[in-house]
Amino acid sequence: MAPTLTDVAKRANVALSTASRAFSDPQRLGPETLRKVLDAAQELGYEPPPPRPAETPSDAAPVAVVVPDIANPVFGTFVKAAQAQGWHRRQTIVLADTDFDPDREREVISQLSARSAGLVACSPRLDAEDVLALCGDTPVVLVNRETTTANCILADASDGLRQAAEYLAALGHRHIAYIQGSQHSWSNSHRVDVARAQAEQAGLRLEVLGWQSETVAGGTAAAAGVIASGATAVIAHNDLVALGVITGARQLGVRVPDDLSVIGIDDMPLAATAHPALTTIAVPMERAGSLSLELLAQSVADERHQPRTLRLPTQLVVRGSTGQVAGRAHSVTREHA
Repeated sequence: MAPTLTDVAKRANVALSTASRAFSDPQRLGPETLRKVLDAAQELGYEPPPPRPAETPSDAAPVAVVVPDIANPVFGTFVKAAQAQGWHRRQTIVLADTDFDPDREREVISQLSARSAGLVACSPRLDAEDVLALCGDTPVVLVNRETTTANCILADASDGLRQAAEYLAALGHRHIAYIQGSQHSWSNSHRVDVARAQAEQAGLRLEVLGWQSETVAGGTAAAAGVIASGATAVIAHNDLVALGVITGARQLGVRVPDDLSVIGIDDMPLAATAHPALTTIAVPMERAGSLSLELLAQSVADERHQPRTLRLPTQLVVRGSTGQVAGRAHSVTREHA
């Protein structure tokens, strides 16, 4: 694998942002620091991305939108809204899908930021500072990744998870589980922290299960662990995982919602048409897509624009996959005894 800017920073023993400036704005570095970075790059064989052509006016250059998985309906909703805002602004949108791969994401962001007027990174797997260092002087908007040095749009799960915890407690549940998504996801760590706090507030025992692929297959694989935990209700990282749990539970002879209540997060269109219809926490990704282009346009137009963090609220949507707690908790062994 080709060396990355992160490798150069480690070899030179400098911050990633410092290594980035050595190639994007070397005048800002002292001679000794610049020499260390350039020597490290030469030793590793690192080749920086080509600079953005000076003759291309920023308002004519495209805007890059990078998402982890365009096949996921949630990211599809985000992209559609961003493209609609781009069309309104007569701004060309270049879309890239990284397939949840941090290495691919690093390469894609490095290449696109050098050729774009600005970049939107939606739910990046990389840390915020890594993304900013890769982009150099290119304006950036981060969605569901938090920092104080760039514009951020965050889907705040606090309201939705509070409502979910209170709702499950009112239905008689006392022991619930939470299925995590990717360990590289800001949304995952944010939702786990909020779920723990809200479960404690509602008097619920919360069992946080391991990381899973953020897909239907990931939820199906997690179903046995949910049932074995003895929890009578489960909150999944997203709707796809929740739908997988319903499928996996059905295969194990556990009925939803009679034996197990299931809640997803996202409220994608399929949630309302599932059987049973999925109780979920609505996340305003369409609004996030539109806002991301608005914030990016402000940054491109004004270099002195101060970074902003916008927190978008979430809301519980009750459907048929949740119900009153059953008389007993099922386990895999009981169902197959």
